Amino acid sequence: MWTLRRARAIDLDALLELARAAGVGLTTFPADPDRLEQRLADSDAGDAPLFVLTQRRANGEHVLGVSGLVRSVGAGADAQPFYAYRLERTVHHSDALGVHHEVQALHLLADYDGPTEIGTLFLHPDARGKGQGRLLSLARFLYMANAPHDFKPGVIAELRGVIDEHGQSPFWDAVGSHFFKVDYATADAMSARDKRFIAELMPRHPIYVPLLPEPARNVIGKVHPLTEPAQRLLEHEGFHPTRLVDIFDAGPALRCDLQAIRTVRTSTIVPTAADASINPDDAPTHLACTPDNIDFRAVATPATVTPDHAALPAAALDRLGVPHGSPVRLALIR
Repeated sequence: MWTLRRARAIDLDALLELARAAGVGLTTFPADPDRLEQRLADSDAGDAPLFVLTQRRANGEHVLGVSGLVRSVGAGADAQPFYAYRLERTVHHSDALGVHHEVQALHLLADYDGPTEIGTLFLHPDARGKGQGRLLSLARFLYMANAPHDFKPGVIAELRGVIDEHGQSPFWDAVGSHFFKVDYATADAMSARDKRFIAELMPRHPIYVPLLPEPARNVIGKVHPLTEPAQRLLEHEGFHPTRLVDIFDAGPALRCDLQAIRTVRTSTIVPTAADASINPDDAPTHLACTPDNIDFRAVATPATVTPDHAALPAAALDRLGVPHGSPVRLALIR
């Protein structure tokens, strides 16, 4: 059984190894020990909680996945704005030529009081295909359900855009490279440390999509192939496309009202009991987490649930660190 918990300082080396496997394009999860150490410090401060997915093995606990969230993008005294392109349509009309058509243009947006954002999602290739991606992604919603007033009413997810195996982005090559004079990977890394250069160098006028080369046009609002499962999962949770795309790789931003997210909306806190007849190795039916965020933990587990009671394997309760019989928050896996 796998466990999701808040990341700790002792996870730094494991996170660094995981970040190296993630490659280019995951801005908030760099393979840089100093920046990862700062990311853990930000998590401890509470504004950007970071979670790790762990598996117990004979030689100890192994970290095989990471996910995170930010309570409000662009907010705070020292925070930098949330930048994105907003895709707008303008109508061009000429009676003299008998022409009437719509043209898409990208407008730069800088938000200093943005919504809650989920992100930093990565699961090691060795752990994929085992159903753990759901726990890694959806447990964040259980965390928010425990304390909804700590988060903004709206939640967004910026998804990684199209980048090839060499770290090249067609959209960056057509737009950003002409203004920043560095490659995509360098700009992506710089943006995680300091976003001031975006305001200083990014063009302030709209960028008309028809003027871009075809490879760049084709990836606007598209996700990296490895991100497609995460996109489908979020859409199943109620997230929908917005008109916002990333300024570097043109990956899409999805949005959902916090209280409309399926896992938040349907989760309940119920008393539990350990049931020896439930095999913890059976296919999980529910996500379960601690009923508060003081020492947050979550698992995916088989369970037998009635309106006022839940029977779980003892191993699930032990991983959550709650006494048998204590309440947990549950949400059905679908």
